[in-house]
Amino acid sequence: MSLVRFPRPKHGARMTDKLVPSSDALVQELRSLIEATRGRVAQTVNSELVALYWQVGKRLREEILGDERAAYGEQVVAEVAKALTAEFGRGFNKRNLHYMARFAEVFPDAEIVHALRSQLSWTHFRELIAIDDPLKRQFYTEICRVERWSTRTLKSKMDGMLFERTAIAKRPDAVVEGTLEALRDEDRMSPDLVFRDPYVLDFLGLPSDFSEAELEAAILRELEAFLLELGQGFSFIARQKRMSIGADDYYLDLLFFHRPLRALVAIELKLGRFDARDKGQMELYLRWLDKHERQPNENPPLGLILCADKNEEQIELLELTEGSVRVASYLTELPPRELLERKLLESIEHARARALAGDRLALSDSDG
Repeated sequence: MSLVRFPRPKHGARMTDKLVPSSDALVQELRSLIEATRGRVAQTVNSELVALYWQVGKRLREEILGDERAAYGEQVVAEVAKALTAEFGRGFNKRNLHYMARFAEVFPDAEIVHALRSQLSWTHFRELIAIDDPLKRQFYTEICRVERWSTRTLKSKMDGMLFERTAIAKRPDAVVEGTLEALRDEDRMSPDLVFRDPYVLDFLGLPSDFSEAELEAAILRELEAFLLELGQGFSFIARQKRMSIGADDYYLDLLFFHRPLRALVAIELKLGRFDARDKGQMELYLRWLDKHERQPNENPPLGLILCADKNEEQIELLELTEGSVRVASYLTELPPRELLERKLLESIEHARARALAGDRLALSDSDG
């Protein structure tokens, strides 16, 4: 770095506090250095606090579980909280000690906590430990880690019932567990963790009698919000992608690329109810993309048909709950949470019941 030479002031002149232009770059460099170091220090502090809180919770559980009396456990927590709060502050009050004990209960594996503590903060864990369903909790833990959600984003996704809207929720527990373990151990993303149903597009501000062209235009106008609803990893490539097949031209509504899946994702928008013929059209588009657009290091293209409504039995018979073509509905107006929750849970229960019945039938055929 070259030295900055300050001009010698004339007799009677005063030096000013103004930085000379050549010092601006130095200040910016030092500012970046300080901010980066602060970030690393904060991350280290958070990591150590998470480890400490887990150890405190684990020790409390060992003490409490050693006696079957509930009153004894509450007495232990109260006494410990009183002593620790007096010495170390409100971070160790009775309520927080209960959080720590719950933390150690639902995250019993020390190795998993050690791996997560540098990626998730204590406020993340506070949200996660409130989830009772183990698979649902594991889903949010892994997606939060992979997509680097803030605590605010995590809460928003949970409030928006992301797990219940994701394809993986309709799979049998064993499949869900295996898929999440692959994500945790190998960072291997599955389409079941990417595609959702329904997609909530209430941010488009569409009139009640919108056309397909208006729907597409609104999506492009609100592309950033649409990408957020699709999920992290999507990159927009083209609208009305032209595909020439012989003497005929076809136009795909929207084309994206998903980085974790390393695949092109074709999206077709439908105003009305899903029609079985839509599957054939999408399969044609995917074959064209596979032949003309797919790069050597990419996986085969995937297709998503977004429609206003669909028949679940028809989707099942067409085998569109897995594979390269998926079908999902969209909502342009967000219904009351209670109604949405009830419909999603009914859909999940029906899908899992059908999967279980299919497994039993396959087992019966093999025995016969």
